Amino acid sequence: MSQSHLKQNLLSFLRKQPNAEERREAAERDLVNAESALGRTLFGDVVPGHQREFFMYKKNVWIWHEDGQTIRYEVRQNGVYKKVDANGYHKVTGIELEHFRAAASAYLKLIKARIYQ
Repeated sequence: MSQSHLKQNLLSFLRKQPNAEERREAAERDLVNAESALGRTLFGDVVPGHQREFFMYKKNVWIWHEDGQTIRYEVRQNGVYKKVDANGYHKVTGIELEHFRAAASAYLKLIKARIYQ
């Protein structure tokens, strides 16, 4: 095999390898998926054929997804706000705020114990 052919094979191999950014993104996706798998268990069993996700997407942003409906919670300095699907944000108050805080706290405790010991 010629040196030129070896070089082409090596360059082709290297191009197929994920770069550092791709590896970081893949690792983040894997962690979000692992966290979500635990988060969905906080609210009891999922009925067969249904879907549920609950996870912290990024700092101060939480996602609840169940059966086609997605709720995005944003924790801001002046409160917690939610957006259902494509609708605008509304401030979360009362019992719903208490439930969100309890779920977020239970989620953080669970993933710290199971993933990030």
